[in-house]
Amino acid sequence: MGSSSKVEMNEVKEDERPHVLVVDDNVVDRRITERLFTNSAWKVTTAKSAHKALELLSQGKGAHANINYQGPKIDLIVTDYCMPGMTGYEFLKRVKESPDTKGIPEIVVSSDNIPTLIEKCLKKGAQDFILKPLKQSDVNNIKSRD
Repeated sequence: MGSSSKVEMNEVKEDERPHVLVVDDNVVDRRITERLFTNSAWKVTTAKSAHKALELLSQGKGAHANINYQGPKIDLIVTDYCMPGMTGYEFLKRVKESPDTKGIPEIVVSSDNIPTLIEKCLKKGAQDFILKPLKQSDVNNIKSRD
């Protein structure tokens, strides 16, 4: 009986972990970001494109559907800025325009240190703009803001 109680306690703890959606077209960057968040006790869902992330947020209705997110609670979205098909900025706009997802904090990451690009993302509602490579200290700082 004692070991079954431990399993239940672990399941509860896992359900209480914050949940991040990581969006990046580069598999290496996506895996590094996933590992950094996992190391900080986050649940991680990944998407290889903004279109795939929108599909996740719209429950598989396609990227052109209105976002009507009813899945597991997402506490944060971390998106790369430079992606083919739809930039991180365009994705940010779509997320912030939807009443269902506009409250999810979004962080844009990029290797481009261009002040106008950073300002544009922050004005559109990004919580932060972090230069790549993302580091463990960046993730730890994100967690401490919550």
